[in-house]
Amino acid sequence: MKAKKRNFEEAINELEGIVERLESGELTLDESIELFQNGIELSKYCTKKLDEVEKKISILIEDEKGEIREETFKIDM
Repeated sequence: MKAKKRNFEEAINELEGIVERLESGELTLDESIELFQNGIELSKYCTKKLDEVEKKISILIEDEKGEIREETFKIDM
């Protein structure tokens, strides 16, 4: 995939378009493989961006004493 400046939303939209084209069944094998490879790269990019954002997110929690403290936001998977 060519190095192209894009944001997360553009990458997701492009990935959705790739999925639609692959599911259409109208592509040659070579076209399908190329799109699949592009999709993998976009998926890696999106995962990396989400990981970066997750590290930046924090939440404010009020404890039982009414004091506010900041904690890192964690997602259980």
